[in-house]
Amino acid sequence: MRLQYPPDIKLILMPCTGRVDIIHLLKAFEAGADSVMVVGCLEGECHYLMGNIRARKRVTKVKKDFASMGMEPERVEMFNLSSSEGPKFAAIAREMVERTLKLGPSPTKVEERAAWLAAQPKVAEG
Repeated sequence: MRLQYPPDIKLILMPCTGRVDIIHLLKAFEAGADSVMVVGCLEGECHYLMGNIRARKRVTKVKKDFASMGMEPERVEMFNLSSSEGPKFAAIAREMVERTLKLGPSPTKVEERAAWLAAQPKVAEG
């Protein structure tokens, strides 16, 4: 089965989401990502016992840090899926791209972000 997910998704395969460190998430933004999603095993079914739980804690920490810095925490998300849930992965990938398009370019891309904000329709103040 060939699944269709947006071409702007860049997959980085790892043996376990437990290997995903906060620095990896931050470096993705530094490298130009507008959002990052971490997809791990179902909770309680990690081949490495607690890897996906560690990853969720790290993602939660980055979300809190983003919120305290004024950056949208919705730019980072963790999902738990079984390897047999390919169609669900494709749906989540599409939803994440839609979310990212609504959020616009990452604030780390200063010039792109400014141009995007300037192009947004002005909301009339009431």
